Amino acid sequence: MARSTLARRDALRLLGAAGAAAALSACGVKGQGRRAEAGRDDVREFWSGRSGTGELSWANWPGYMQDDHRTIKAFEKETGITVSYKEVIQETGPWFGKIQAPLAAGQSIGFDLMVMTNGIQLEKCRRLGYLAPLDRSRLPNVAAHAGAAFRNPSYDPGNAFTVPYESGITGIAYNTKYVKEEITSIAQLFDPKYKGRVGMMGDSQELGSFGMFLIGVDPERSTPADWDRAAARLREQRDRGIVRKYYTQDYVDAVSKGEVWLTMAWSGDVYSLAGPDVRFVVPREGGTLWTDNLCIPRTAENPVDALTLMNWLYVPANNAPLTEFVNYITPVPATRQIIVADAARATGEARADLTRLSTSPLVFPSEGDLARLRHYRRLTQAEEVRYQRTFEPIAKGS
Repeated sequence: MARSTLARRDALRLLGAAGAAAALSACGVKGQGRRAEAGRDDVREFWSGRSGTGELSWANWPGYMQDDHRTIKAFEKETGITVSYKEVIQETGPWFGKIQAPLAAGQSIGFDLMVMTNGIQLEKCRRLGYLAPLDRSRLPNVAAHAGAAFRNPSYDPGNAFTVPYESGITGIAYNTKYVKEEITSIAQLFDPKYKGRVGMMGDSQELGSFGMFLIGVDPERSTPADWDRAAARLREQRDRGIVRKYYTQDYVDAVSKGEVWLTMAWSGDVYSLAGPDVRFVVPREGGTLWTDNLCIPRTAENPVDALTLMNWLYVPANNAPLTEFVNYITPVPATRQIIVADAARATGEARADLTRLSTSPLVFPSEGDLARLRHYRRLTQAEEVRYQRTFEPIAKGS
């Protein structure tokens, strides 16, 4: 997980508007804008006549790169491309607000590459034509090394505009000091015997998705009628006093200290921050997989160099040092063998840390684990208003 985990997760709460003992359980719209779907002609038109300039500017979240920028320095040394790297994305909503006006006017935002989480803001960028269509012929390493779960995502069919950078899972964390049964189901978050000891997320897309999992609906394929049914169950859970609090990211301390006994949780938080009594599971009904994506603004001044960096990051040997620092789910599963080899060469605490990383299902989930995960519902502009009106009031008590 990124070193600034709390800031990172606190930022993710806007998606709807915006040492752990961990194990994964074995339980179980089409765009509306002119450039919403990238065709061959659009790709050809954008990339025709473009060549590298030897430099690029990259906007990212805090904590998503080694403090010494080791990965960037390795890229610069190998390619000769100079990278200006800035951790300027603190929250998804404000970042979109900052870049929307210049992109709408066809002006540069000062960055050739940016990292955006799948969700409402990324969908707006895609739908409004703010993103450059990717030339897949220049991304052979992505084709060769991307894991199956990171190809052709529902939020960007065919990876037309994005490639994954890092991912995480939304599941359930519980404290085994207080919960004496094995937690395997979202239904257990609704059990009256845990009244006042359950944590839920306040983010409308996370909360709504778990409500839909509960009623047996895939969030990605859900309808407004499904949203209403899920919201009714979530309101019932709230009104019966089962939920202690709706959290942004401060659930980590709460579940570690026993203020809540079980809670919705992000896998990376549990891996890096929770105490040894806390376990993490993907419930049998399913969980959500969120992904932070590399994408190129359509007005980028150095898009070829940005595409070169995208492709370079998908070489397993190049990706491994980043994964060893970030501790989130890498889209390049072949990095695992490299981390295993690094662990074998290491000694002491470093060896233990790398061994734990290479064997963690929170960082390297199995294909079976990933098959139970779903993305957030891809919302049109009209659906976004309806969805928010359905789920936002629940956490606010209205």
